[in-house]
Amino acid sequence: MTTEKKLAIPILKTRRLILQPLELSDSEDIQRLFPHWEIVQYITNQVPWPYPEGAARQFIQEIALPNMEEGSGWYWSIRLKEYDRHLIGVINLCDTPNANRGFWLTPEWQHQGLMSEASEVVTDFWFNQLDKPVLRVPKAKTNLASRRISERSGMRVVTTQWADFVGGRMETEIWEITQDEWNRNR
Repeated sequence: MTTEKKLAIPILKTRRLILQPLELSDSEDIQRLFPHWEIVQYITNQVPWPYPEGAARQFIQEIALPNMEEGSGWYWSIRLKEYDRHLIGVINLCDTPNANRGFWLTPEWQHQGLMSEASEVVTDFWFNQLDKPVLRVPKAKTNLASRRISERSGMRVVTTQWADFVGGRMETEIWEITQDEWNRNR
């Protein structure tokens, strides 16, 4: 049992985005937007594929909301400020060894720097609100767009291993940045 104090999950804002704590009502958007090969190929194989009807609701009810409630996971919907009615992706932080941040963004909004914005604000939350000493993020070595986000934020590869993704078994890199490094570079 942890004695760490639970911190409410805030709404986070960037220049172009609003990150709202994930809610059960987000399941309809996720169910419609998430099951695309461009998104899921680099997601852990724990995600069912093909993505069954009701999987988004089940994920939110059985994983995201309980983790948020116990203070071991922080999940946000990613929304454009000018069109915040519907989400365009999800980003999360969690207290899992070697896997502290994950995200996905619908293909139509990729390659515009939006995930870099979202990653920056949640990484800052990890270090400066949750006071975590290190952030580690796994990614398939072939996931070049995700690797660029880590490179631009000052992260470095600390180890490689093999992992199973929806797209198959792939070489995986664990990227890391410390709280001191993050704050020194900001």
